[in-house]
Amino acid sequence: MKSICVFCGSKTGNTIHLQDAAIQFAQTLVQHNLTLIYGGAQAGLMGLIADQVLKEGGRVIGVMPKSLTAVEYVHHKLTELHIVDSMSERKMKMAELSDGFVTLPGGIGTLDELFEVWTWRHLGLHEKPIGLLNVEGFYDPLIAHIERMAAEGFLSNHTKEKLLVETEPEALTQRLLATFIKHN
Repeated sequence: MKSICVFCGSKTGNTIHLQDAAIQFAQTLVQHNLTLIYGGAQAGLMGLIADQVLKEGGRVIGVMPKSLTAVEYVHHKLTELHIVDSMSERKMKMAELSDGFVTLPGGIGTLDELFEVWTWRHLGLHEKPIGLLNVEGFYDPLIAHIERMAAEGFLSNHTKEKLLVETEPEALTQRLLATFIKHN
C-alpha cells in the first residue's frame, strides 16, 4: 500500500472551502487505497484529514515530536503514532514512511515542510512526487513567486516542474499515482 505524507495547517483556517477541500482530499486518499502520513495532531486541517480518513476506513500514521505533545493535541485514534525527539526527526520519519508528499493550506510550518522535501528532491535525496493542492487560489502568490524565481534564474525549470500543482484533490492524486507507476 502506497502512502502520502500531507503537510497542512494545525488550524482550520477562516473559510469552509479549505476545510471542504481537506475532507475531499482525505476521501480521495481512501478511494485510492493510500495511507495518510501526517503530523499526528487532532487539531486543524491535520486533524480534519485524519478523522475523515479514519471515518472512511483508511489507514493513518502520525508522527509528532515530544516537544509538541503538550502544544498540539495528539490524535489518539490513529492506526499508528510515532513520537520522535525533534522536528527534524519528525520530517525525516514522515519522509521515510511516505511514497509522496502533498501540501494543503497551512502556515509557516507547512511551508517549511514543503520546501524541505522539495529541496531534498532537488538535491537528489529522493525521487518522490511532491504535490501542491492550490485550493481556492490559496497558493497563487506562492506560485507566482516560484515563477519569478525561475524567471530570475534562481530556480531551474526542471526543479520547478517537480512541484505538481493542481486545484482539485482527484486531479492531484491522479498525477501522483501516474508518478508512482513510472517509478515502479
